[in-house]
Amino acid sequence: MKQMRCGIYSRVSTSKQEAENQLRQLHEFARALGWHVDAAHEYVDQITGKHSDRPEFQRMFADASQRKFDVLLFWSLDRMSREGALETLQHLNRLTGYGVQWRSLTEQYLDSTGMFRDAVISILAVVAKQERVRLSERTRAGLERARAHGKRLGRPRGWRKQGAVSRVTEWRRQQRDNAKGALCE
Repeated sequence: MKQMRCGIYSRVSTSKQEAENQLRQLHEFARALGWHVDAAHEYVDQITGKHSDRPEFQRMFADASQRKFDVLLFWSLDRMSREGALETLQHLNRLTGYGVQWRSLTEQYLDSTGMFRDAVISILAVVAKQERVRLSERTRAGLERARAHGKRLGRPRGWRKQGAVSRVTEWRRQQRDNAKGALCE
């Protein structure tokens, strides 16, 4: 059997925090499973997990898309992402789409490497679908509340005639006329 190439993702929220505790335990766990961890496939961010534009997070996904490792090991789901259930599950699904398995060290049920892989992915898909439904319901409720308070939604009437487009066109015309006038003087 081929030895699994393991990528490790670790994150702490600020540069004042250390990821060493996470990394040590992740490396020990990978070694215990016989997984090979190359230093080039260790990804550590020291930034909030609210957004996915984290440098090492992006590098990890770029490497995953090129199958530079077979499995991604992370401390816990909240270390992977704090973007919300739907976005986090989409990240896991993206890894699965790249053919990369994933596993949480502290949440044993979050494991796409075992025999319950299909069950775990199916359950996460249902959770993601429910999150999309809830998001849609919250959006609709917010729009209804805004309408109830007299807020007009959508583009203003006649926005093309009276809006930004005509102001920009007029400004450009004035600039052109001013440039012509300066040349004639």
